[in-house]
Amino acid sequence: MTAERVLVTQNRKARHDYSIVDTFEAGMVLLGSEVKSLRAKTANLQDAFVIIDNGEAYLLNAYIAPYSYAHEGGHDTGRKRKLLLNRREIERIAAAIAEQGVTAVPISIYFLGGKAKVEVALGKGRKAYDKRQALKEKDQKREMQRSTGRATKNM
Repeated sequence: MTAERVLVTQNRKARHDYSIVDTFEAGMVLLGSEVKSLRAKTANLQDAFVIIDNGEAYLLNAYIAPYSYAHEGGHDTGRKRKLLLNRREIERIAAAIAEQGVTAVPISIYFLGGKAKVEVALGKGRKAYDKRQALKEKDQKREMQRSTGRATKNM
């Protein structure tokens, strides 16, 4: 029996701005009001990124809305959140970030077996012409699927 993955939020812009090289699944150290807010699906990863500081991974600029029923205001919405990764994964991410043009960005936040997880991706930044080329390829693939789909429906 596998645990169900319940999506909270995605960072769609990250897949557009970066060529994804590798992905990691990490747990997050959260406060109770943050978990409640995530269950209400009030989070945003728009400008979020991951850093390695003193051998530990942190998620920065991830917005988790304040929980309205929290005692004394709950939590700081943009605070630095520790990510739970094993040592080898942290070293791999740190080595990749040290390379020129590689960034660690969160792709999505979700619940897996009742625990909040974040999918972290290593991505190389795309230039404007790379983004246009990726969009063109995506449109061509979509057109191919549509045309083959129509051909099979008519038969």
